[in-house]
This record gives sequence, C-alpha cells and structure tokens, in this order.
Amino acid sequence: MISLVCRIAFVAVLLTGWWSGLSAADDKTLRVFIFAGQSNMVGSDSKVVDIKRFPPFAGLEQPQPKVRFSYSIGRENKLESRGWVPLQPVNRVVGPELSFARQVSVAINAPIAIIKCAAGGTHLGGDWNPDHPTGFKMYPLALKLVQASLAELTRRQIDYRIEGFMWHQGENDMFEEGYMPNYGKNLKNFFARWRRDLRAPDLKFYVGELCTKTIWGMDLRPRMYAISQGQRAVTQSDPLAEYIPTSHVGVEIGRPVGLHYHYGTLGQLEHGINYADAYLRTIGKLPVVARSLPDWPYRQGDTVKLFVLAGHRNMEGERAFLQHLKRLPGRQPLLADNHRIAYRYSVGGGYRVSKSWEPLGPAGLYGTFGPELSFAQTLQGNLAGPIAIAKFTHSGSQMIDWTPGGSLAKSRNLYPQFVSFLRDSMQQLVDQGQRVELAGVFYHVGENDMSFSPHRRKAAKWLQATIAQVRQDLQLPELKWFVSQQRPTDDESVNQIDVVADLEKLAATDPHLIHIKAFDLPPQKQQLVITAEGIVKLGELLATRYLKQL
Repeated sequence: MISLVCRIAFVAVLLTGWWSGLSAADDKTLRVFIFAGQSNMVGSDSKVVDIKRFPPFAGLEQPQPKVRFSYSIGRENKLESRGWVPLQPVNRVVGPELSFARQVSVAINAPIAIIKCAAGGTHLGGDWNPDHPTGFKMYPLALKLVQASLAELTRRQIDYRIEGFMWHQGENDMFEEGYMPNYGKNLKNFFARWRRDLRAPDLKFYVGELCTKTIWGMDLRPRMYAISQGQRAVTQSDPLAEYIPTSHVGVEIGRPVGLHYHYGTLGQLEHGINYADAYLRTIGKLPVVARSLPDWPYRQGDTVKLFVLAGHRNMEGERAFLQHLKRLPGRQPLLADNHRIAYRYSVGGGYRVSKSWEPLGPAGLYGTFGPELSFAQTLQGNLAGPIAIAKFTHSGSQMIDWTPGGSLAKSRNLYPQFVSFLRDSMQQLVDQGQRVELAGVFYHVGENDMSFSPHRRKAAKWLQATIAQVRQDLQLPELKWFVSQQRPTDDESVNQIDVVADLEKLAATDPHLIHIKAFDLPPQKQQLVITAEGIVKLGELLATRYLKQL
C-alpha cells in the first residue's frame, strides 16, 4: 500500500521523493544522495590506480553493484551514465561518492543511490546560478539530471526519498569580484531553489569546506576566507545545512614543490568519509568507538610529566597508515593500547577530539597514526616516573595560524584553542590528584610553509611569536620547546631562503628551544609527506633528543 501511495503522490506533485511519513527505521526505501560542485567534487587530479597506496580504502576501485549511480560529469566533453548504473569510478578518477557509499552502506541496511553532477572551473554566481545560469549552465543541467533519474526510479516502481545534498564548490567564485562577496547570498538562494524545484522543503545540505592545505590556502588566504564566511553564514542560519570541515584531508602532491590545488586520490577518499560521517551523525547512526581508561594509571600525589605534541600534517600522521605499521619489523607492539599512559588529543583542527583521557594508542584520522606511539615507547623504556601525552594538530594549517595574531582569516587562527588545550590538559591531571610537570612542547614545523616563499621567509619569526606568547600565557618563562624540522623543500624557487639557518639562529638566542634536524628519516617517496616508517623514526628522534638533554 505504501508503494502505491508513493507513486500516486509522485504523479500529483511531479517530483518529490521526500516521504516524511516514512520512519527513519525503514530499511526498504531507497536513500538518494545528490553530489554536486566543481573540480574537487569531480575528483580532478586523482587516480584510481593510486587507491591501492592507501590501505583503508582498498577495493574502492571496484564497482559497488548494490549502489545505484546516475551522473553527468565534466564541462565541454561530459561523461554521462544515461540512466542508472552500478556505482564505480568514472574516467579513472576518484570521487568522494566512492568512499561515502561504502561507509554509509556498512552503517545502514537501506539501499542507497547517488546522483552526481559536477564540472571543474564553474561558479555558483554564474554556472550554478538558478535564476540566471551562464557559462556551462550547471543548475538546469543538474536539475534535469536529478529529475530524470528520479523519474526512472518511479517508472521502475522503486520507492525512494532524497536524503541529502553534498555540495563542494567555491574556489572559482573567489576569482570573481562580483561573486566572491555574494557567495553566501547566492548559496542561500541555491538551497531554496533546489528545495522548491524538487518539492523537498526538508532537504538537508552538507557543505564541504574549501581545502586550505592547498597552495590556494596560502597565496589566496583572504579570498578563501571570504568564501568560507559565506558558507558559514548560511550553514549557521539554516538548520538543515551543515558545514563539513575538509581542510585537514590529504591533498595531491604536486610539482615541483609539493603544493597542489586539488585533494587528489587520498583527499577524495577522505572527503567522502567526512560526508558519510556527517550524514550518519544526522540520523544517529555514526559508530562510536569507545577508548576509555578502565583504571586511572597514576597514584594520588604522583608527579606526572606531561608531553605535548603539536604541529601540522606529519605530526598528525597524514600518510602513516596502521596497515603499513603492521608490516614494519618489530613495530607491532605500537598497535596495542598502552594503559599506563593517559592520552588526550585534538586532531584535524578539532575534527576529532578525545572525550576524556584515553589509553595511548592508535587514534588517528582515517586509520593513521602519529609519532606519539614510538615517542612514548622510547620514553617509557628510558624514563623513570609516570608520563602523559597530549596532542594538538591541524594538518591543514600553516605556521601563521599558530601565532597569537593569526591572520585575516580569523576562523583559521589556532592559538586560542591551542593554549586552552594546554591549560585544560594540565588542569584535568591536577583534578585527578596529580602534580603536573609540563616537560615540553614538541612541535614539528609546517611542511607546506617550506614550499611557499613568503611563509618560508617568516617561519622563524612566526614560531618565535608563538613560543613567547605560550610561555607568557602559561606563566612558564622557561618552558622548553623541542622544534623538529624535516629537510625543507629543495627547489630553486625557495632555496634562496635558508630556513634551517633561520631556526638555528632562533635556537641560539633561546636557551629553552632545542632545534632538532630530522634530516636522516627514511627516504620520502613524495615531497612534504612522511609515511609510516618515517613517522615511527620521528617519534623516536624526538624522545631521544629529550632524554639527551636531561
């Protein structure tokens, strides 16, 4: 009876698919998701053949036959499914829908379908403008695709509802002076028109943050910020719109200095997980992994040495996968939780935050780990007395974001959160009955900063400002900073700036700053990013340098 009612309703209202009377527990009705946007929704500069390099996503190069897929992708030469097909990579590139679909399919029993319309280099102010589309006229194209795809479901007597709209776009609007300041206004109108044209007033939108880890995150910082302000304004005022952080995901490693404009393969796979997690959280189906300490590991009155790890993509462990750690000889013990060490963290700029103190163990984003595991193992084997570790990282940040003054992009300023994290970590230990000794801050300098001349030139100055303010705010004038630095980007475009010498000079004037040259790590296959073996070595190096100065 429900099926018949749905079909009659479809004829009456033309296109809807949003059946409010259906229970969230219904596992028969097809969930339809719309994916739309520009190049970082297309999957530009990603490669299906590279999926095998990233173990958590193995198998996504294969079709997902249980997931329906309808698409129109590209600008002049569009790739079109011309109906429903099994979900699969298109044109040998990776879109976020691949990992999204697998993640959602594992969590819910209902079948899912994806309609995707995306084209690189398109504007919300023009191409996607519902009222006056210009250029490639993406709005009418996408609407026609969605309508035709839904009509085909109805023709096949498949009950469905439109479950969510995933949107990632905005990079090109920041280049148009008329579009950039009006992005929020245009986005609000865009949402309203989709809800009206699909007769889906409760349609929820998931808006992907522009990725600030790319070169544009540095040289076009004010413009990226302007677009983000428009996105945030809409998602904060619209209860059915959600802002999805994505600046922490991986990005393609470009030439010659490593910086790029697109997520690339790894970033696209993680991009899809972000959307999946947001949707599953919306419907109360996001799995919660409990990592709690069954027993507090320290005795009342014990002095606990608190070690703070901080930094960017390699301190976070962007390319260090647990599956690769398992294969390293003698490193398997690092995979087990260590209940003798309390661990607290905020990673990805707050994308994942520990609820309380946890046992030290693998807790990275997307199946990764950081140098904290080997760091703690080295300390514990050579240091008497209890230790605790707190980690604060954002792989999508640059060094200016850590300074007390920050930049024009105020939402990217990490300093207040970082200092608050330090204070809270110490206070929580005190509240548990411990005395606390802040043993030091172990900071790995920004990798991207080394590839961009204006940032590389100011790196030491920015670091000095951050260190000075942290010491002042914590009233610890002799707080030690252990600043590690991998070999900086080697390219003629940046080599005229001797950033190693700059940090050496800074350390020479500060008796409580230890400059650690991490120049002998295992060879990197790509610039900027350190993989599993190197991350293990980095943790050991940091711990060994600390022990050496005792």
